[in-house]
Amino acid sequence: MTVSTPSPGPAPSPAAPMSLRRHGARTLALGMPLVGALLAQILIGLTDTLMLGRYSGEALAAGALGSTVFHALFVLAGGFAFAAMGAAADAVGRGDERTVRRTARMGLWLSLGAGLGVMPLMWFSGDLLLLARQQPGVAADTEGYLRIAMIGMVPALLTASLRSHLSALERTRIVLWVTLAATAMNIALNWALIFGNLGMPEMGVRGAAVASAMAHAATAALLALYAARGPDMARWALFRNLHRPDGEILARLFRLGWPVGLTLVSESALFSGTALMMGAIGAVPLAAHGIVIQIAAFTFMLHLGLSQAATVRVGRFAGQGDPVELRRAALAALAISGVAVAVSVVVYLGAGRWIVGAFLDRSDAQAAEILTLGLSLMGVAALFQLVDAAQVMALGLLRGVQDTRWPLVLAVVSYWLIGIPAALLLGFTLGFGPVGIWLGLVVGLVAASALLMARFFHLVGAMEGRADA
Repeated sequence: MTVSTPSPGPAPSPAAPMSLRRHGARTLALGMPLVGALLAQILIGLTDTLMLGRYSGEALAAGALGSTVFHALFVLAGGFAFAAMGAAADAVGRGDERTVRRTARMGLWLSLGAGLGVMPLMWFSGDLLLLARQQPGVAADTEGYLRIAMIGMVPALLTASLRSHLSALERTRIVLWVTLAATAMNIALNWALIFGNLGMPEMGVRGAAVASAMAHAATAALLALYAARGPDMARWALFRNLHRPDGEILARLFRLGWPVGLTLVSESALFSGTALMMGAIGAVPLAAHGIVIQIAAFTFMLHLGLSQAATVRVGRFAGQGDPVELRRAALAALAISGVAVAVSVVVYLGAGRWIVGAFLDRSDAQAAEILTLGLSLMGVAALFQLVDAAQVMALGLLRGVQDTRWPLVLAVVSYWLIGIPAALLLGFTLGFGPVGIWLGLVVGLVAASALLMARFFHLVGAMEGRADA
């Protein structure tokens, strides 16, 4: 749906069933701008890394560590914004415009509160990093970065809430264009503030933090402006009575949101744990792991964007009380994700040497070792894509039917009681090394995808049984 297309109104009267092809087309129209926006966010982190790397190794280390901490706290606090997407889509499906705006407003409230809540962790991050045995110089520089970057935390979370509101209304193209503009702004500000160009002070890693905070603030302001004054957006009256608390919706979003944040953190911690395992083996495995995990993260954005689109599509039919179309919408989204997985596997296996090699300086003494191991990991990553896509799609579908607590339990069991032990067993006890650690990741994600998919289709079956009754 284009930016200028009118927003959906009251729930339509029963119509002829939609074909899977039409469901797929609607999912793609909704999801591809979200994919583009997520890839643009990845590009922001990539350009920060490249530009700080050209400034100094110390700045690169502090910036990378600071960005990791910022992202982890953002994911933890962002559960409320992600939960609001499914709740708002459900209300749109019912034609309940009042609940749509109530959900968006309380999503903004919770995002503001969560952002303020994590700020002390960023302000005192230096002491926490020293406790984590980081080098004193890196800890000090990272704390300096985070004390500036934390100014952007609340705008980043407000952006996530506004993105959920606009996505529920199928207004995703504006999200893409604003994110691309913010990416360009971040690059320009980095160039000026990291290196001291255009008469600006040379701030190094702190300049990157200022650029990120300003980009987040600009993104939130532009999306808020569109939400208030965009084509056919005034009818939603998002900011009218924003100051008034809404206890019912606030409590509901809180109950839905905190499990989402913890689920996302548990998944991120799984990958952090495997990085520590790689580091215990040696520098070459850690370097190869770092390269392949970046490649996997890039393609993961495709499935994450489709997952968010699936949340909206499934949420609408849940609101309409139509389990048949809900199931068809889910199957269409899964089919599109399956095609994306197939393309990724072909690219991984066919162009793996070129992709991994692009990250390496061939004159480096360890480049050949890293390339060889990286190619082995790319083979496992091809399998990894299938199960990783399935589990993130299942999570998106479950959020569409506003089921968040059981997914948290199933995810923690899969990641930490199955995935981590499997990685330790295969990587160390059985001696398969780095490839074994990645196979352990696959085992954990297989469990997650199977359990989460079973949970979703069980809920859909129950809905169909109630509808038949």
